[in-house]
Amino acid sequence: MIAKPRLLIFDWDNTLIDSWPSINQAINVTLRAMDQPEWSLEETRDRVAKSLRDSFPARFGDRWPEARQIFYDAFEAIHIDWLTPLPWAVALLDGVAELGIPMAVVSNKNGRFLREEAKHLGWTERFHRLVGAQDAAKDKPAVEPIRLAMEGTDLALGPDIWMVGDAPIDMECARNAGISALLLRDEPPGPEFAGKEPLRHLADGPALLNLIRTVG
Repeated sequence: MIAKPRLLIFDWDNTLIDSWPSINQAINVTLRAMDQPEWSLEETRDRVAKSLRDSFPARFGDRWPEARQIFYDAFEAIHIDWLTPLPWAVALLDGVAELGIPMAVVSNKNGRFLREEAKHLGWTERFHRLVGAQDAAKDKPAVEPIRLAMEGTDLALGPDIWMVGDAPIDMECARNAGISALLLRDEPPGPEFAGKEPLRHLADGPALLNLIRTVG
């Protein structure tokens, strides 16, 4: 049983837009500068989930602030030019808006970059809030960015709030917040979702929109 949604909170990268090429390019610039082996696109997909402030200290040690600046500089140079919405993203957002359901974004992408991308796409006004990494006291999978995304609504955390994302960290974030976790991606959940299983798996935007229309 799944509750009819009163708010949809979307992840951003690879939930609404395809960002793996730009992330892979920027991380490889960083790894080269840090004298570490580069990653394939598949390795980037497997290894990138946490926010930079939660992942870089472990990967780069005392040099992580230097690595952070290198990554940000490399990413900023390309991320708008390489920005690509998933093919069904606009139709999905239009459909949810037509149903009168408010939407927000909670991403582990730096908040400034997130809002720049939304502005470039003309999507800013679609969302109640766009919450990125470092906007809240903690990043996903903590509950703090979810609470920040809900500020200004009269809603409470519960199963009628849906978190829609493509990765285990999104499902974990939803569980930590006590809201519904929905996986949106082609591939069904694998072993990496053990203990972080989604309530539902949807292969694409049309499938998600159909669920929203029929539930409850």
